[in-house]
Amino acid sequence: MDSERDPRTSTLVHPVPGDAGPAIPAPAIPVLVNRELSWLAFNARVLEEAQDESVPLLERVRFLAIFSSNLDEFFMVRYAGIWRQIDAGVTKTGPDGLTPHKVLEAISARTRELVTTQHSLLREALLPALAAEGIRLLRQRDLSDAQRTFLDTTFRSRILPVLTPMAVDPAHPFPWLANRALCLMVQLESLEDGPIPAASQCIIHMPAGGLPRFIRVPSEGAGFAFVLIEDVIRMHLDRLFTGFRVLSCRAIRVTRDAELDFELQEEGADDLISTIEEAVRNRRMGAAVRLQYERGLSQAQLDLLVSELELDPADLYPVDGMTALTDLSQLVAQIDLPRLKDPIFAPQPVAEFERARDPFAAIRQGDILVHHPYQDFEYVHRFIQAAAEDPDVLAIKMTLYRVSGDSPIAKALLAAARNGKEVAVLVELRARFSEEANIAWARRLEATGAHVVYGIVGKKTHCKAALVVRREGDSLRRYCHLATGNYNHQTAKIYTDVSLFTARETFGEDLTHLFNLLTGYVRTPPLNHLVLAPEGLRKFLVGRIRREAEHARAGRPARLRAKLNALADTELIRELYEASQAGVSIDLVVRGICCLRPGVPGLSDNIRVISIVDRFLEHARILCFENGGEPEYFLSSADWMGRNLDGRVETTFPVLEPALQQKLEEILHVQLSDNAKARVLTSDGQHMRRPPEADRVRSQERLIVSAYAHAVRNRDVEH
Repeated sequence: MDSERDPRTSTLVHPVPGDAGPAIPAPAIPVLVNRELSWLAFNARVLEEAQDESVPLLERVRFLAIFSSNLDEFFMVRYAGIWRQIDAGVTKTGPDGLTPHKVLEAISARTRELVTTQHSLLREALLPALAAEGIRLLRQRDLSDAQRTFLDTTFRSRILPVLTPMAVDPAHPFPWLANRALCLMVQLESLEDGPIPAASQCIIHMPAGGLPRFIRVPSEGAGFAFVLIEDVIRMHLDRLFTGFRVLSCRAIRVTRDAELDFELQEEGADDLISTIEEAVRNRRMGAAVRLQYERGLSQAQLDLLVSELELDPADLYPVDGMTALTDLSQLVAQIDLPRLKDPIFAPQPVAEFERARDPFAAIRQGDILVHHPYQDFEYVHRFIQAAAEDPDVLAIKMTLYRVSGDSPIAKALLAAARNGKEVAVLVELRARFSEEANIAWARRLEATGAHVVYGIVGKKTHCKAALVVRREGDSLRRYCHLATGNYNHQTAKIYTDVSLFTARETFGEDLTHLFNLLTGYVRTPPLNHLVLAPEGLRKFLVGRIRREAEHARAGRPARLRAKLNALADTELIRELYEASQAGVSIDLVVRGICCLRPGVPGLSDNIRVISIVDRFLEHARILCFENGGEPEYFLSSADWMGRNLDGRVETTFPVLEPALQQKLEEILHVQLSDNAKARVLTSDGQHMRRPPEADRVRSQERLIVSAYAHAVRNRDVEH
C-alpha cells in the first residue's frame, strides 16, 4: 500500500508493520525542485561543456549544437505544456510551490540568461578559436572574387530553383511558418509606381533539403571556409525581387507545440496507425510557442509576427548573429580535423562472444553483461541475426521503442519472418519524434509476415527485451536479452547502456509471460525475476527503500546507490528523504532532471547527488541495495518518474552472477568518484563542480581504459 498523509498532523504515515520510525513533518518550504527548472539546469551543464576550454574545440561546437537541440525540444514539449495548463485555467500550486504562471516566468528568465551566454560564447570565443585553426565563417565583405563567383553559380543552379518568396499583403494571406524552419523576413520598397504597395513584406523559407546550412567555399591552403545559406540568399535578393529595393532582411525561426493530440482507438491496428500518422501531420500545425529572430527586425514586422502567430512577449527571443545554432552539428560534420575532436574510440570486443562459435553457445556458458558503447553493440545485432538465420530457431519476440531508419536489427527481423520464423514484434508507435520511422518499420514487418502489435492501450511500452526460442535436441531453450537502452545502433555509439544476455530458464519464463501480456489478454502471474511497471515497480521500489531503512534502524549495513536519467516522482523522493533520516547512506547519479534536494538538514542529510555530462550521454539505469550486507543489483528501463512508474510498460531485472555484479560495482564506484565531469547537486538546486584533486577521475575516460585493458587481458589469455 502507498504512503498516505494524515490530515490531522500533515505528516507521512506508513501502513506497514513494525517500527517505521518517526514520521517526518512536511517542511514549511518546498522540498522539491521544479521539474522544468531542473531540466534547464541539466541543459546548462551541457552548455558548460561548450564553455570548457579543456574540451576539444569542435566538440565544444558540438555541445553548443546539442544545447540548442535540447532547448528546441524543451520548447516543443515542456514549455508548450505549461502554456496548455495556463490556457486551461490551471492556477493550482504544484509540489514545488509554483503555479504554472510562476513556472513560465522562472523558465523564461533562466532561458534568456542561457541563450545570451550561448550566443556570446559563439561570437566571442568559438568563432575566433575556429578562425585561429583555419576554419572561417565568412560574411559577404570577407569574400574573394573567386568565392563570389562560386556562390553565384551555387545560387543560380541549386538554391534559386527551390526558393518561393511569399508576399504578405491584403492579397496574400500570411504564410505558414513550419516548425523550426529558418526563414528570411524581407522588407521591400517598390522602385516603380503601380498597384503593388510602395512598402511590402515578404517571407522566404530556407530550402528544406539538398544543401547544408553551411556551404563550403574554395579557400587557399588547407583551411576551411564556409558561408551560411541565408547569407548567400541575402547576397542575391535582387534576383528574387526585381523592381524593388531591399530595405532589410532578417532571419526568423518559429518553434511550435509538438505534443501529439489523439484519442487511442481500440477498434484495430489500422485505426491506431492512421490516428498517429494524422497526429504526426498535425504536429507541424501546432501552436507557435517561441519566435527567434535577428535583432534589427522592425517594430512593424515584429508586431505582424506576434499578431499572426498569437505570441506572448515571453515567447520572443531576439538574438545577435546566427539564429538556430542546432545546425552547428552540420559544420562539425564537414570538418575532418581529428586533433580538434575527441580521440577516436573503438568499442571493444566481448570475450565470451568471441570465444564461442555462435551467440547461443556463448550465452549457454553463463550470463553475459555488455556495457555500451565501451563494448560493441554489434553483439546485440549478431544475436538477432543469428536467430534469423539459424534453422533451429523457432520464434523471435522483441520490443522496438526507438528505431533508426536503417536499423540492422529490424532488417534481421524481416529476414527471420521471410525464413519462416514465428516473429512477434511490439513496435511502440508513440515514441516521441520517432513515430514516423516506427510506423514505416511496423508496416514493412507486417508485409513480410511478422506479427506486429502496438502494446497495451493507454500505456507506452518502454521496456527493451528480446526472446529467442531455439530447438536443441528434444527440448526448447529460451535465450533472453534485456537492456536499459533502445535497439538503435546509431544512438548505441554515444549512449551509455547495459545489456544482459541470459539463457536461465527462469528468465525465459518471465519473458514469455511479458510478451504474452503485450500481445494478448492475460493477467501476469508471479514472476521469477522481472519487476514490471505499471503493475508492481512502484511497490517494489518503495519496499526496497523501506527495507534499507529497517536495516539502518537495526544497525545493519544500509546503503542505496542508483544511476538514473531522471528523478521526479514525489512519492519516491519522500521515501528517500525518510530513508535518509533513518540513517541510510544514499548516493545518486542523476544525469538530467532531479527534483530531490540533497543535504537539507533534518530532511536529506545522508543523500548525495551528482550529475555527469561528458562525451557519451549517460543513459543506463543501475540500482544497488546494500540489503544488510547482502547487496542486490538491478538494471532497469525505467527512470524514477511518474510517467515511467504509472504510465509505461517497463522492466527492472536483477543481475545474479557475482562476476557481473562486480562489473556493475565498478561502474557505480567510478562514476561516484568522478571529479572531472561530475557536478554535485546542492540543497538549493544548484550544480557545482567538485574542486580539483590530485587524483583526477574522469569516469568515462576510466571506463574506456578499463574496456581496453579487459580486452587486452582476454587476448593475452587466449594466446
